[in-house]
Amino acid sequence: MLLAAVGLVRLPDLYTRMSATSKAATLGASLVLLGAAVHFGTAAAGGRAVVIVAFLFLTAPPAAHAIGRAGYRRRSPLWEGTVADELAGAEGASRRRMD
Repeated sequence: MLLAAVGLVRLPDLYTRMSATSKAATLGASLVLLGAAVHFGTAAAGGRAVVIVAFLFLTAPPAAHAIGRAGYRRRSPLWEGTVADELAGAEGASRRRMD
């Protein structure tokens, strides 16, 4: 989770920040929950932790994708070191429709 915070502060644009925070925060929260399950050592705590971890892994990637897509449609600037914009042709038509 510390890596997610560092990535949020240090990375240059929305897309790289989103990637770092969604991956690192999901992994960090999962490890904290699994550690709590081991600490309490009951089946109920373990079951709840597993369900919450599954929920995190099912919801974090679509949420990050939606944030990235919204940022792209709002024309959030790309980092100057970006090599390719693979959505330039695909999103162009939908950008024109929204304007």
